[in-house]
Amino acid sequence: MKVVIIDYGAGNTKSIQFAFKRLGVDALLSSNPKEIIEADKVIFPGVGEANSAMKMLKKSGLDTIIPQLKQPVLGICLGMQLLCNDTEEGNTIGLGIFNVSVKRFSNQVKVPQMGWNNITNLKSNLFNGISENEYMYLVHSYYADNCKEAIATTNYHQIYSSALQKDNFYGVQFHPEKSSYAGEQLLKNFLEL
Repeated sequence: MKVVIIDYGAGNTKSIQFAFKRLGVDALLSSNPKEIIEADKVIFPGVGEANSAMKMLKKSGLDTIIPQLKQPVLGICLGMQLLCNDTEEGNTIGLGIFNVSVKRFSNQVKVPQMGWNNITNLKSNLFNGISENEYMYLVHSYYADNCKEAIATTNYHQIYSSALQKDNFYGVQFHPEKSSYAGEQLLKNFLEL
């Protein structure tokens, strides 16, 4: 199985590669459109600021490649947010896969949300073997509103979408590569989709 992690200069790619290595998969880090299109599974990571990340995607032409992918795609953290319509971070227009906006947490809570929080309302085979209310590791200041494409939610002063799915596209706000056995199970489930 060929797993490709999209390399566009805004990802925590090494920890994701190590997570797949623990599952016996050598995930390839690539920005080559041909390699991405031919992959069996694609990981769209992201750490950093949305506006700069989107500029890097546009510069490499990946902003037009990603929405056309037909195989299972998993957006992680900022990767998930960039798959949404738009984000308040830098007033950035996203790739428009998920029909939802990304907003900044209010000043009534500590921002960023950093650490473990539970995921609820699990609605996808992406969560096979993962318990309702399981804890996942999160680091983020922006969140996707709760919406019909939500396949998991989290409560941090309000309920928001901590995982999304539309067709072959999946997105998780948390970091499965840093979320112990539950995160490992999620990556295993993704490989089995």
